[in-house]
Amino acid sequence: MNTTSKHSILKPEEIRALTQLDDARVDAHFDTPRGRFINRELSWLAFNTRVLEEAANPNVPLLERVRFLSISASNLDEFTMVRIAGLKDQLARGAHPLSDDGHTPAQQLEMIGARIKNLMHEQQRCWLSLKKQLAEENIEIITPEEMSEREEGLLRQHFESHLFPLLTPIAVDPAHPFPFVPNLGMSLVFELKPRGRKGKKHLGMVPMPLKLPRFILLERKRGPLRLLKSEDAIVHFVSELFPGFEASDAGLFRIVRDSDLDIEDEAEDFIRHMDSAVKKRRHGKVVRIKTNAGVSDHLKQFMLEHLPAMARDVVEVEGMVGLAHLSELVKLPRDDLKFPPYKARFPERISDFSGDCFAAIASKDLLIHHPFESFDVVVQLLEQAADDPHVVSIKQTLYRTTPDSPIVKALVHAAEQGKAVTALIELKARFDEEANIRLARTMERAGISVVYGFTNMKTHAKISLITREEGVGFKSYAHFGTGNYHPVTAKIYTDLSFFTCDDVLCREAGHVFNYITGYGKPQGLKKLSVAPVRLRKKILSLIAQEIAYAREGRPAAIWAKMNALVDPDIIDALYAASQAGVKIDLIVRGMCALRPGIAGFSENIRVKSIIGRFLEHARIFAFGAGHALPSPHAKLFIASADWMTRNFDHRVEVMVPIENPTVHAQILDQILIANLKDERQSWQLNSDGSYTRMQGSAGGFAAHDYFMHNPSLSGRGKALQQLASPGSMVQVAKQPAALPRKRSGR
Repeated sequence: MNTTSKHSILKPEEIRALTQLDDARVDAHFDTPRGRFINRELSWLAFNTRVLEEAANPNVPLLERVRFLSISASNLDEFTMVRIAGLKDQLARGAHPLSDDGHTPAQQLEMIGARIKNLMHEQQRCWLSLKKQLAEENIEIITPEEMSEREEGLLRQHFESHLFPLLTPIAVDPAHPFPFVPNLGMSLVFELKPRGRKGKKHLGMVPMPLKLPRFILLERKRGPLRLLKSEDAIVHFVSELFPGFEASDAGLFRIVRDSDLDIEDEAEDFIRHMDSAVKKRRHGKVVRIKTNAGVSDHLKQFMLEHLPAMARDVVEVEGMVGLAHLSELVKLPRDDLKFPPYKARFPERISDFSGDCFAAIASKDLLIHHPFESFDVVVQLLEQAADDPHVVSIKQTLYRTTPDSPIVKALVHAAEQGKAVTALIELKARFDEEANIRLARTMERAGISVVYGFTNMKTHAKISLITREEGVGFKSYAHFGTGNYHPVTAKIYTDLSFFTCDDVLCREAGHVFNYITGYGKPQGLKKLSVAPVRLRKKILSLIAQEIAYAREGRPAAIWAKMNALVDPDIIDALYAASQAGVKIDLIVRGMCALRPGIAGFSENIRVKSIIGRFLEHARIFAFGAGHALPSPHAKLFIASADWMTRNFDHRVEVMVPIENPTVHAQILDQILIANLKDERQSWQLNSDGSYTRMQGSAGGFAAHDYFMHNPSLSGRGKALQQLASPGSMVQVAKQPAALPRKRSGR
């Protein structure tokens, strides 16, 4: 495969010259930040609106629609506790930095405020609709007033055995201080009056434990599933918690706190500092208070005085407070209202070698497409490495994983077998900090050399490096991933796992680990591109090369798939490429600050977003290199990095070239084409920042469905000769522009 050209190496000044916008073609409006870029916060809210739209999609099973609504609500919680909290903190500190699109923090808060209000209204409207449809399917969310006499008795039993032992009624007065309410914690506040007699009214609280189930399923012998919210049960039995009193007023309050971490660059004991920072975060400033509509001003003022917070931070909800808890309903025993179960395929290539991962990888590079192909391959490789007497060392990065991670178990077992095991654990993985601290201590006790990377940036690269003694020397095997080493998310995130024993890639993977553990920047890398060292320069150089090809009159094209595109330098380079005639197709799941389709400015750029059963997560970048895409001559890469400033400048990231013909064909001709052809799950980005669902959403081509029913190329082993079998991309790619070209050398 041709992977070089006369344009393969460009100097910084050449990149700048090629990727500079053509002032003669740029309208004055687009020559300003506000004209060129979509605000990233508004773009994120647009993404979450697309998630919410799936909750209203009649083509999605009902309980899966409930799941999408829950995800939308959970996403908005995180946005509030990180992004809104950050903007408010800038205001509080008197800082007024401009966003890339030229807005101050105050202006951004004003802009997003109206969008968030509308989004929350739509979430509640969606819930009312779903609640009605659930009732039609015999899943009823009821109130205490709707209970039968039998259900009243069942609820009392449940309250006494499951709720009463967990609840702590608190009388708030000078002798009883106001309790701490954790982030996303909910509390019921009551105005209490003596039962059956006159007397002074009191205020009482009942904090709801974070792990308390939100819904109570009343026993069912036949008929519908009937559920009651836990807060309704507590209000119903409030006199059991405050004997001699009854509630004259009640309100449910949910607290959202600032959840960003304040990390000191020069902490001597980093793991102890992170542990302290995580504990401090629990007491973050209150960003928002959500309460049920109609709650009295008296109870609201009580909460504002004790948290403390401002009146503008209170949001009254016409519906259910805490829609993220709707995820509990998805666990109900109604498989007929969910997606049909899907079992990931195990690659035939591994089976061809009797399960020997090392032999399979040594025969040829291998790509696994998750979740359609099993994450067990990654686990099996490390488990084999742990038991293999020829393996001498294992190096592994861990960004997010599970508390009972099979990856960690394999590393611990390897260390117990006397192998040299090094694990990079990123303690700054947001909301997984505590879990990673616990894992780090477990691994240290097992004798693993645990490092934490850099204090001033995150290590986001996904790499495993295993070295075996083979013959008279050593041979290394590497795994590069676009996703985390997380067995749960690997079942719902679309990601790529690339396995190779290429000498250069393995040696350079070792340089990346040395950079992380020893701080010496990798020099002279021939294949890998590493952030923050040179990844930005490499991407800009590749874009500049396509501009040069276009100016020479040769085919010039870029296909790129990622989760977010907000870096202004990269966006300006893409604008310049569009003006030079480069055809650009972008698949950006979430935030995108680029404005596509503007005549004379970005008319050659198309951007789409795919929202479906699985979360699109893989990062893939393809450059035509003087050929129309798809082409066996294209320069193709997978990466851990999105095109965001933080990924280029503040994280350790890795981009890997794909040179093996079969893997190249699988990613370019199969995965990227399927994503570009998808219309059932796709949205088109308009130049004003809005999105339009693509036509054919009911019966059109769906990438996820295709991948669930068609095995990949590099994992098919002896079955590869069936490439053109019915259902392959050769068959489904009807449009000439997207028709994959047959490859040789597989």
